[in-house]
Amino acid sequence: MSPKPRILMCPPDFYGIEYEINAWMSRARPAESAVAREQWEGLRRTLETAGATISLVEPRPGLPDLVFTANAAIIYRDLAVLAHFRHRERQGEQPCFEAWLAGHGFRVERVPDDVYFEGAGDALFCGDTLFAGYRMRSDARGHQRIGELLGCRVIPLELVDPYYYHLDTCFCPLQRDTAIYFPGAFDDYGRQVLRELVPTLIEVEEAEARRFACNAVVVGKTVVTNTGCTKLHQQLSERGFTPRETPLDEFVKAGGSAKCLTLRLDGEEAAAWKVRV
Repeated sequence: MSPKPRILMCPPDFYGIEYEINAWMSRARPAESAVAREQWEGLRRTLETAGATISLVEPRPGLPDLVFTANAAIIYRDLAVLAHFRHRERQGEQPCFEAWLAGHGFRVERVPDDVYFEGAGDALFCGDTLFAGYRMRSDARGHQRIGELLGCRVIPLELVDPYYYHLDTCFCPLQRDTAIYFPGAFDDYGRQVLRELVPTLIEVEEAEARRFACNAVVVGKTVVTNTGCTKLHQQLSERGFTPRETPLDEFVKAGGSAKCLTLRLDGEEAAAWKVRV
């Protein structure tokens, strides 16, 4: 039996649209705190029902995006490669995540100071390959350092649409040979590489990509998304997955959804994690 999945989340006590660092964010369209809390709790319940154990990092005032724990680091076994955020507004999150990870048994590594890297937002395993988004937030040369630390093949993918500024907004591995993706987020080379290296690609149409269909959390065969992803859910059901939806529109206002609000602490089924011997 597989170990119970472990996921890190952060309560949205201080979440809000306090600055604008991506194409989704507008201080003229603030988040509704009570609704955000309800939606966050709904996601947590959905993940727990799917079999995940949720751990929490303490929210901090002045860090409204701490809630998006996917960006904290990339986790591989007991190693956590810490994020180095591009925008000053998020750099205060780094010591919070570093302290939590180190305090919970992870070996924490940092990328060089002159390299930007935004954790599992831009680095996702599909099988033994680490696919790594760059340009908007993370640097391609930083991904090669990640590959050295983890001892794995890294495939850089350039992101070309500002609405899909992290890889996890447009690409989601489901298992070692299957992934969801939105083609419009990638250049011609990126689309070609994905088609060559991922045997089964489930294409998401633009309307559902804008609902963050690709920003899904995978717990075994359960795939959790925001609402409004009907066509994707039909495709997933036809392939033997169990899709679940939960409203997350208050977080879409900041450019995030289900996957952005979670960091997998144990390694996903899709990642083909190497077994400790």
